[in-house]
Amino acid sequence: MTTLLRRFLSCAMAAFLAAPLLSFAETPAEVISKARAYLGSETALNGVNAIRFVGQLTVERDQAAEAAEPVNLQVEIIFQKPARQRSVITGPQRVETTVLDGYDGWQRLQDPADESRWTLSLLRTDQIKSLRANVAENLSFFRGLPDRGMAVEDLGSVNIDGVNCRKLAFVYAPQIAFIRYFDVSTGRLVLTETKQGESIREQGEIMAGGIRFPRRLITTLQGADGVTGRILIDFESVHVNESFPDSLFATPSLGRQ
Repeated sequence: MTTLLRRFLSCAMAAFLAAPLLSFAETPAEVISKARAYLGSETALNGVNAIRFVGQLTVERDQAAEAAEPVNLQVEIIFQKPARQRSVITGPQRVETTVLDGYDGWQRLQDPADESRWTLSLLRTDQIKSLRANVAENLSFFRGLPDRGMAVEDLGSVNIDGVNCRKLAFVYAPQIAFIRYFDVSTGRLVLTETKQGESIREQGEIMAGGIRFPRRLITTLQGADGVTGRILIDFESVHVNESFPDSLFATPSLGRQ
């Protein structure tokens, strides 16, 4: 048998043996279905109109950097369909409120010791687009908004911390994408990455409305100064389908506190 023929038969056998494995590989839609099932039933997931998270936010900087002492803050985050988000981060020096209301967005900084001292700024278009994608991701449970141009890209299989994962990108715009790694055996979300260089992991769980939510989010990122830091959010409670007034998201007027 010639060397050329031997190589041909070897490749042919490899392709033949691999074919059944490839035919049984899950499609992205099947991966997403398994990931959703891990979180809860279709009835529970599809019935979500609003979520409110309450907890503590801790900012940690690289221990080698100056001012490495962790900063602890209180946080409340609200997501409401179709495109509303309100986050309030409260610290000893200031209260930071960031709101998305459809295609409008604003941020208010207030002195917690003096309610009369506050500033208001409107969010840029790119910030609004990013927040709209963030709302979609938090309320759609991996289904996103395909009817508004969101696309799912299959990036293949990868091993994360010894776990065989399927890597899918949920793309809303060239610079707005959530790259997610799902455990192929269970559908559990193992890791999320963003175009901004953030790495997000989930720990623990809180059950609310028949849905499994993380108890802790750990975001690792590099600041503009090149220092690596972590943002930890430890949720104390999760509330599903509460009602919120429109005024909670409306842009404040200069005459309103």
